[in-house]
Amino acid sequence: MTRLLGIVQKEFIHLRRDALALTLALFVPVAMLFIFGYAINTDVKHIPTVVWDQSGDVEAARLLEAFANSQYFDLKFRVRSFAEVTRFVDRGQAKVGIVIPPDFASRLASRQDPAIQVIVDASDPTVASSAINAASALGQARSLQILAQTIGAGSVRAAPPLDVRVRAWYNPDLLSAFFIVPGLVGALLMQTTVTVMAAAIVRERERGTLEALIVSPIRRWELMLGKIVPNLLVAYGQMTLALAVAHYVFGVPIRGSLVLLYLLSLVFMMGTLGLGIFVSTLSRTIPQALQLSFLTVLPSIYLSGLLFPLEGMPEPAQWLAALLPLTYYLKIIRGIVLKGVGVNHLWMEILPLVLFGAVIFTLSVLRFRKSLD
Repeated sequence: MTRLLGIVQKEFIHLRRDALALTLALFVPVAMLFIFGYAINTDVKHIPTVVWDQSGDVEAARLLEAFANSQYFDLKFRVRSFAEVTRFVDRGQAKVGIVIPPDFASRLASRQDPAIQVIVDASDPTVASSAINAASALGQARSLQILAQTIGAGSVRAAPPLDVRVRAWYNPDLLSAFFIVPGLVGALLMQTTVTVMAAAIVRERERGTLEALIVSPIRRWELMLGKIVPNLLVAYGQMTLALAVAHYVFGVPIRGSLVLLYLLSLVFMMGTLGLGIFVSTLSRTIPQALQLSFLTVLPSIYLSGLLFPLEGMPEPAQWLAALLPLTYYLKIIRGIVLKGVGVNHLWMEILPLVLFGAVIFTLSVLRFRKSLD
């Protein structure tokens, strides 16, 4: 027992000396549980919606009011052409598009059963299912109201007076693989560039080889570039294999430009590589590096929209998601792979990635140089 107590006491001394590892072990799981339990919600409401109302009459206004009052649709954009509806949906600014024909009220009054079109971005099956079910239910409810009015007026209709035609774009069968698999490519890239980069630098420090490299004729930028290039090549290899499996095994279509996807992936990875370098400057051991990497990667997986829709999260969680580079990269890869869009539709995601990459990579390099000094 004396020997056993001696070993236990020794381990407690090590834990007390390694305050960072002890803090991460005790408080990170609690913080993650709080964040994820609060943020994750599959009941999606307030879906951003674009409206093209060609009628402009009272009946159309009542229908749109019913959509807004349902809390499932947030009528954020009003446009004047179908091309604008398509542009908002392609960019991801709107997940739903409502198109009301110009003769909506007249056809309704003459019992010609007017049809409205509801376009749903089905690249996210969870959001699409909520939108499709809510739109269909609203159409049936409005039809029942109109039928009740016509029956009260002494006439009977053989068919529902309102036809809500829902069209699912990009993923008409609502296959979850189309949504999850491209997102996993981003998660793999982030894990490789952050975790492996941080561990590789810390491993050099633990073994004492980093000091040997510093006193060698190698310049510091050459040392940094020599660490970055292999990780980039490994990440691109992972990305290529993942895309091949996604396309040939899971049937995920690749509708956009692969060249554009690889270029924008480089922008994303420069930021995550910088994050990995920053983690390495805060760590003295590989377990510390892995724990800090876990602290950065795990929130990205759960809060970026990889597994759960952003529209279902409360506002504070969405603000946190806006700080994560993976949030923007997921929109880029899903936009290129599933929608086939180009730079003109993705610039709102490219700019935050460029800004994040420039800031975090610069700070990380400066801190790395300081730690070498």
